[in-house]
Amino acid sequence: MDRPEIPLPQLHAFVVLAEELHFGHAAARLGIAQPPLSQQIRRLEDKVGHALFSRTPGRVGLTPAGRELLPAARGALTELSDGLAAARAVGSGRAGHLRIGFAASLALTVLPGLLRTFRQQFPDVHLDIREMTTAPQITALHDKVLDIGLLREPPADETELSFRTVLSEPFVAVLPSAHPLAAQRTVELAQLADDPFVLLPRAVGPRLYDRITGLCADAGFTPRIAQHAVEWQTVCALVEAGLGVSLTPASIRRIRLKGVAFRRTEPGTARTRVAVAWRSADRNPLVTHLTTVISQERTDGP
Repeated sequence: MDRPEIPLPQLHAFVVLAEELHFGHAAARLGIAQPPLSQQIRRLEDKVGHALFSRTPGRVGLTPAGRELLPAARGALTELSDGLAAARAVGSGRAGHLRIGFAASLALTVLPGLLRTFRQQFPDVHLDIREMTTAPQITALHDKVLDIGLLREPPADETELSFRTVLSEPFVAVLPSAHPLAAQRTVELAQLADDPFVLLPRAVGPRLYDRITGLCADAGFTPRIAQHAVEWQTVCALVEAGLGVSLTPASIRRIRLKGVAFRRTEPGTARTRVAVAWRSADRNPLVTHLTTVISQERTDGP
């Protein structure tokens, strides 16, 4: 079916005249003189191929063809008006769709407050929240599958992505509650040299993995990795089961497991960085809005 080429002024004039059924009143409502209104209607009738209005002295009425066209004309104008309003809302960043990736541990820290604040300020924005580790988030940002990433230890060699630190927190030792060192308030990293370790695979967070193994190297040993687990909750569960010990960001202490002890580490100056990431060339106003909210919510960890 060919698309009808009907100028909007003609369609608008038709609807207004159909509602007023008076050329003078319709012209006044449209803000034009009667002759241009009559011309618009005549041109529309030429396109339809039938009269849309019956005209008798002192009376204007809709013909059967006009009555048939009226609902479709109203619907087209309403749909266009709604579409323009939606486009303006999205263009200004008041509405739209935003895809956010987040590291699971951030559900224990910045994520709940961030989402709550953003939804309060932008209630018409649909948020698509996806739990992902750091490396997949970087790939998804490059592939335009994500608009925003919240991740740990962002890569240093990125040229297409921008990063802004939103949280830094110390590391803690994760021990089985029966471990001899669990009786201490603070654990020196060197004391863990003989223990097997449970860590996230390097592939899912290379810089965080290197950060942890680097801290061990600074303490004089290379950690013996006994088990890998993709999620921190699983890491803690494996520690509870006695498969080893671990080093985690301090926020992981909020995972409550009866058989696990979290202890401060010495030296205690090392911290892990959480950052928001986005494509540097992205001009989506929703990205700007969210990074602004994240900056407002920025905090230092425990």
